[in-house]
Amino acid sequence: MSELKSDISWVELGRLVVSTEYDIVSVRQFIRYQAKLLQMGIVDQTRITTAVSELLRNMYNYAGGGEVLIESGIVDEQLAMIVTCSDKGSGIENLELAMSDGYTSGMGMGYGLPGAKRLVDRFEIVTKINEGTTVRLMKWK
Repeated sequence: MSELKSDISWVELGRLVVSTEYDIVSVRQFIRYQAKLLQMGIVDQTRITTAVSELLRNMYNYAGGGEVLIESGIVDEQLAMIVTCSDKGSGIENLELAMSDGYTSGMGMGYGLPGAKRLVDRFEIVTKINEGTTVRLMKWK
């Protein structure tokens, strides 16, 4: 999954594994805490936390879990929180369809991926059938 852009300088803040619903809660708390340390406003803290939560829920429901890498760094000359969520699931068959509001391949409402994209400043996704999906979110301070 190294196809995501790597035009940034950053510092790793944490690497967490998601394999249970409790892990989702723990990662959400960690994201919010790190956003606060980066002195993001409460609205931006909520946006990045909600966006990551949507991805974690998908990762857990459709791939059984995965890994989350949380970093901070300078992106486009701005301080940003960078969150990369990776799984080794079956991949997303039709990414264009999955990125449209209301589409779901399961029991959800179909707003996870497009909703997460709207909440952040940069959204990158790479998916490969039978290999998994990696999503990188960036939220400027």
